[in-house]
Amino acid sequence: MSLNQRKRRVGILGATGTVGQRLIHMLREHPYFEVSALAASDRSEGRLYADACQWKLPYEMPEAVRTMPIFPCKPPLDCDVVIASLPSDIAIEAEAAFAAAGFPVISNSSAYRMAADVPLLVPEINPHHLDLIPVQQRERGYQKGYMITNPNCTTVGLVMALAPLQQRFGLEAVMMTSMQAISGAGFPGVASMDIIDNVIPFISGEEEKVEVEPQKILGRLSGERIEDAPFKVSAQCNRVPVQDGHLESVRVKLATPATIDELKAAFREFTGLPQELQLPTAPVHPIIVREEKDRPQPRLDRDVEKGMATVIGRIGKDPIFDFKFTLISHNTIRGAAGAAVLNAELLVAKGLL
Repeated sequence: MSLNQRKRRVGILGATGTVGQRLIHMLREHPYFEVSALAASDRSEGRLYADACQWKLPYEMPEAVRTMPIFPCKPPLDCDVVIASLPSDIAIEAEAAFAAAGFPVISNSSAYRMAADVPLLVPEINPHHLDLIPVQQRERGYQKGYMITNPNCTTVGLVMALAPLQQRFGLEAVMMTSMQAISGAGFPGVASMDIIDNVIPFISGEEEKVEVEPQKILGRLSGERIEDAPFKVSAQCNRVPVQDGHLESVRVKLATPATIDELKAAFREFTGLPQELQLPTAPVHPIIVREEKDRPQPRLDRDVEKGMATVIGRIGKDPIFDFKFTLISHNTIRGAAGAAVLNAELLVAKGLL
């Protein structure tokens, strides 16, 4: 181990949920981190993890967590950093309480994503937004604690595709239609009688998030504030009977002319700080371009690069916008647990943990 020669102790809020389980699985034998504390709702508090959790992943529950007691989602907690995956109505109080108590908080919830002093972090795209942390600490009176957030699980795949286009050509407008996996609704999620043989053309709050988060992520840090990127996003979000992986059909209007080959090159050549630093969870290739006419597909492409890559295909000219393409992103890995772990790795690399 090279980064300060010790493992940071992680406390997981929402440990029994879908994303909490993914976090526990991804942190087993991690070179930087070890799970030291678990917290969840009142109905789980005081129970052993193995008794309280309905484990749903296709891997065995790690032995190290089976006999861990579950604590309430409030400080103190025996850890160095908190990774939270809580409903927003609970997160808004719990995350701020942990930050005020001196804990770095990495959040999967939407509670603070759009707060002006909270980084909305995708390490390949906007690691410089971490410069907001001292501003946040000063404005909120935090001594050592702070909050950073992950984007919405649908936003992550979208901004990974938009970032190289903005960098090379500029963006004027984006239209996105999603076909989102049922795991994005958590467990037990959507009732089987609702989703089997059906598509549900509404996901509460989803479109509103996707229409504002990309501009913050791709925005410019100017002094002590982020200037949102000026393009607009129109989103329509649908729930489909797929277990994992959010498929998105995207149309983009660029600020400068480009060819299909130039788009493909921009996607394939895109890398960022996680790849430069070779962070443990970082995909070697953040974007994979498929040439087949019928790819990407959730079942075939969601697990590429251990679920951390965005896979793009069907790139073509669009008669109304400039270009169109289809992408897939694993919603509970790159869109949630993996995003949090990668953010934590970047914090270690930057000396912030």
